[in-house]
Amino acid sequence: MAYVISNECIGEMDGSCVDVCPVDCIYEGLEKRYIQPDECIDCGACLTACPVSAIQAPADGQDPLWVADNRAFFALPLPTRSDPIGSPGGATDFGPVGVDTPLVAEIAEG
Repeated sequence: MAYVISNECIGEMDGSCVDVCPVDCIYEGLEKRYIQPDECIDCGACLTACPVSAIQAPADGQDPLWVADNRAFFALPLPTRSDPIGSPGGATDFGPVGVDTPLVAEIAEG
């Protein structure tokens, strides 16, 4: 199971986690970042780099809500997109997605 990013990341787009990720598996939504579970190698580099402690390690127990939301970001078509993102093989080349999951969008709207 991969690392996941929880609600503490909403509105916090610092990018320190992206800078230390050796496999470029952290993708940028509009208000939050998401870790591609099939690309993550569970190295933990992002965990200590996150300035808001939003990243949850598999061994520490993960909130099932954020595990499901993170998977949905890649597995389901997002608003304004006709196809799922899937596993593009690297966030840098893929670029910012510009949209979040419905859960994150609802929380961000407050």
